[in-house]
Amino acid sequence: MIRIKARPTTARGAVLPTMWGAVAVAYKYGCPLAQQNGLGARIVTSAVFFAVGTGLVVHVRRSLLRELRLARRAARVAQSVVLRPPPPRLDGLSVAAAQLSADRGASVGGDLYEAIATEHGVRVVMGDVRGHGLAALGTVAAVLGSFREAAHDEPALDLVMRRLERALDRHLRERARAEHPAAGGPDPDRPVAEEFVTLVLLEIGRDGELRALNCGHPWPYLLSGTRVEPLTRADPLPPLGPFPLPSDLRARPCGRLLPDEALVLFTDGAEDARDARGRFFALPEVLRRAVRDHPVSAQLVLRKVFTALLHHTAGRPADDVALLVLRNDRGGARLSCLGARGSGRPAAIDPQPTTRP
Repeated sequence: MIRIKARPTTARGAVLPTMWGAVAVAYKYGCPLAQQNGLGARIVTSAVFFAVGTGLVVHVRRSLLRELRLARRAARVAQSVVLRPPPPRLDGLSVAAAQLSADRGASVGGDLYEAIATEHGVRVVMGDVRGHGLAALGTVAAVLGSFREAAHDEPALDLVMRRLERALDRHLRERARAEHPAAGGPDPDRPVAEEFVTLVLLEIGRDGELRALNCGHPWPYLLSGTRVEPLTRADPLPPLGPFPLPSDLRARPCGRLLPDEALVLFTDGAEDARDARGRFFALPEVLRRAVRDHPVSAQLVLRKVFTALLHHTAGRPADDVALLVLRNDRGGARLSCLGARGSGRPAAIDPQPTTRP
């Protein structure tokens, strides 16, 4: 749990209120004008006390603004540690990611993402915790911390998912005990018992082979040339938290990520964003406009999507939004899309060479 502790009042901070109070007391009991009942004396007395009150209000306001700046700085530091930005290149893939919090003035939210190069390939997670803001940060930290360890340790993607499930269960039990110490377990009438996380796990092999596990999360979009399509249309598993994972858990083969192709992972806040007339944000159409001038970089796709999203919502999204773009910049021969998108058969080799962008 991240705690932000206010600083105790220092002697320097108490000097100004003491001075204002001393001025008011000295005027009231030491100035002869304050003892008079004439109109002019009353006006002067009111002006003195009004000035004293204004000074105290201004001092308190400045103190509160200073504490707010410290709290926001602590939140930004917490986000940089928990939701650290990925490197721009990762094992031949160009990476771009960003997160937008729905809380006004906040820099943290309930979305999570991470991309790690391992001996098993590049492993990626994109998830969405129930709720947003600082309240969801503890769950984000628990899931991401487990993924960063399991991505290196576990040889199979299904074992990584099971590690995330156990980490979430431990976090929810500890949170329930902290919030309700008299209860033996999570109280079903409390929000902690209703906590869940939707997430998608991806594994990108050295040859571009894609494997995925999805627990209630939107499937990523595949950008191939000027085409934009879901990576797969298979039904996802239930979100983590309310229901246990099935005993027969297997990662789904999703073809290959060919050179110059890209994946766009996102949270549902992107597609659920509405404008003033209640219209949903058309993420696929925005992606098609972004790749119209092919080829495009991962950073350019990210920038165009967020620009369109902020314009669509007038700068006030109702939910947290996170996007992660991975583009295959690896060299070598280009693989046939037909073979890679088929029923798992090896892709044919196109004799035409591929140059790195």
